[in-house]
Amino acid sequence: MFDVVALGELLIDFAPQGANESGYPLLSANPGGAPGNFLAALTKYGCSTAMISKVGDDQFGRLLLGTLKEAGINVSAVLSDPTVFTTLAFVALDESGNRDFSFARKPGADTCLRPEEVPADLISQARVFHFGTLSLTDEPVASATRRAVQLAKENGVLISLDPNLRKPLWSSEQAAKDAIEWSLRQADIVKISDEEIEFLWGLSPVEGAAKLLSEYGVSLVYVTLGPKGCYAANQTCHVQVASPRGIHVVDTTGAGDIFGGSAMSQFLKTEKSPSELTEEDLQKIVTFACTAASLSTQKHGGITSVPDMP
Repeated sequence: MFDVVALGELLIDFAPQGANESGYPLLSANPGGAPGNFLAALTKYGCSTAMISKVGDDQFGRLLLGTLKEAGINVSAVLSDPTVFTTLAFVALDESGNRDFSFARKPGADTCLRPEEVPADLISQARVFHFGTLSLTDEPVASATRRAVQLAKENGVLISLDPNLRKPLWSSEQAAKDAIEWSLRQADIVKISDEEIEFLWGLSPVEGAAKLLSEYGVSLVYVTLGPKGCYAANQTCHVQVASPRGIHVVDTTGAGDIFGGSAMSQFLKTEKSPSELTEEDLQKIVTFACTAASLSTQKHGGITSVPDMP
């Protein structure tokens, strides 16, 4: 039995490391993909995890498998496909370390996961199933994701969601909104950004959290506020925690995923349901996660930037 099983993209993030004499960026390859980053934080902080995904049978796919194994993530359900390439993401950073993405994913291996390749026993035995909406942009992985969510629901497994909006990967903004709306209605625990709440409903973080709790059946909401920290709430209490000061930010890639995995690791240690968490519980969980996420921005990449215990 695993604490958390995640389904979704594994990819290589290419981050800029200066430029050559002609002005073209020099790129550093880093292992990533939001669900992989999420699981890496969980594993680092003492939880057992497994990944469901697909990579290409190529150099980058083999590197990703090795990185996940080294991080302690079970990869028995990560398939290698010789007919497609591992997904690549190219990251542009501004002066504050904030990112803009472009993708080589037409198709990427992660979009080629089929419903029949989703292992029912792995999901049914988990405490939590986690996914993001990048797995709903294309078929057949969209159908595989819906199958996995169905299996989690049938087996009483808690469902965790990070919408992780990446507009360039969607055919339209409306398609993205529809997929995120569907996903939110499946989830018990949601980690969502203030920018995603603005995109969906034009609401403030507090208003967006209240909407999720009252209209979507969500039990626990984390609204990340970028460098300002996080607002978190369940049906009975809420907290707002600031991020640590004095962090020299190099790259924010994966910070939100590492926040989510770190928060989940601390939530699971409470042995409580999301609705049973007290204000004190939420304060401890969010403080830990904000610290871990902030420290991760001092390094490039996602999976390999999870800090030691904050």
